[in-house]
Amino acid sequence: MRFHHPAFVSAIVVAGLATSAVAVPPSLATGTKPADPAVITTWNAIAERTVFAENATPIPASGLYFGFVSIAVYDAVVAIEGRYRPYLKQPHVRGKASTEAAAATAAYRVLSYYFPASAQNLATDYASSLSSIPDGSAKTRGQQVGDTAAASLIKARLDDGRGAAVTLDVTPAPGVWRPTPDAFALTLVPWLGFVEPLALKSPTQVRLPGPDPITSKAYARDFAEVKAMGAAEGSDRTPAQTQTALFWNANAPAQYQAALRTRVTQRGLDIVKSARAFALLGTSTADALIACWRAKYDYAYWRPITAIRLADTDGNRATTPDPAWTSLVPTPPYPDYVSGHACVSGATSETFSRLFGERSINLTVSSTVTGTTRHFRTAAALDAETKNARIWLGLHFRQAMDDGNRLGHRVASWTANHEFQRR
Repeated sequence: MRFHHPAFVSAIVVAGLATSAVAVPPSLATGTKPADPAVITTWNAIAERTVFAENATPIPASGLYFGFVSIAVYDAVVAIEGRYRPYLKQPHVRGKASTEAAAATAAYRVLSYYFPASAQNLATDYASSLSSIPDGSAKTRGQQVGDTAAASLIKARLDDGRGAAVTLDVTPAPGVWRPTPDAFALTLVPWLGFVEPLALKSPTQVRLPGPDPITSKAYARDFAEVKAMGAAEGSDRTPAQTQTALFWNANAPAQYQAALRTRVTQRGLDIVKSARAFALLGTSTADALIACWRAKYDYAYWRPITAIRLADTDGNRATTPDPAWTSLVPTPPYPDYVSGHACVSGATSETFSRLFGERSINLTVSSTVTGTTRHFRTAAALDAETKNARIWLGLHFRQAMDDGNRLGHRVASWTANHEFQRR
């Protein structure tokens, strides 16, 4: 792990444990005025800025940190408000405590720990959050609760496999991944598939059928689809399909986090349900990416750009090579199977189905690539469009999208069935 600060962890654990006492009903702990849920979306937006804009965290690894922050915030909130079981055991709270102060402190501590380069901006954000909370014992106690929740999470994730010295070493052969044009870069964050999951028992818990043999009819069918629909020049895409493809060539984790901020605000969810919603999304997408990257490592299947250019080596009579074929956008530096975008989208689709109903997710997503927004009433509509889009970009075979999407759904189902449950 990059940033281990045991002294900090120990200090905030000790400070947080000072809150240990007999629990009191939420109405007494928080007072008569409900806690403002805006602190949840505010700090989620701060997390997005910190993870991406200020620290350029690779998109595949970003899910981990959204998971970490959302879990710590959730634990801080439910330690005071009750109603749901914490992810990690938290001490009981004696007397009134500010839930807003607890949530802000938990997010601030976790982000400061993992992203010390953003310390100054985060300190400014934290001071702004606290300024709207009246001074007093409730505010102080809320900060202590947030400190403890953050410390618990940080301690639990020490030596979890992040940044381990893992490399994907495979011998180039038909069907086997190799660095792709134009950058020919090595696999990005290959260690991700070996990180300890947040909810799953292991990165390989969700079983996959594996990619189609390159001599099969199914492979030839997928080959023909991506060759025709994903080419940069001379493709069979319609202008509308090209716009759809480009819309989803954005930062998917950021897109879905922003969409959830909008959705919980529209629905008027209280602070507990808002914190739980982000914990479900953050945890399920993090674990979906971990499982996805393990599949990429284990199967190391070649990308369409390689397969199409080298089709004369695949032993399949139904495929023909095009040495000059290029995908609509550059291919990312990691294997095809399974699609990371599909894993994240499947986990998101399932999470929103659990929260709002699969036929009423009413999700509005924005894209920084096209500068447009799209609305999805149902989970099925989101799944279908995101699977097509990555094929139309020329980045994946159909099976990588279908199996990745199913993996995401299964991970999110497991998460919802085993974590963040009612007391």
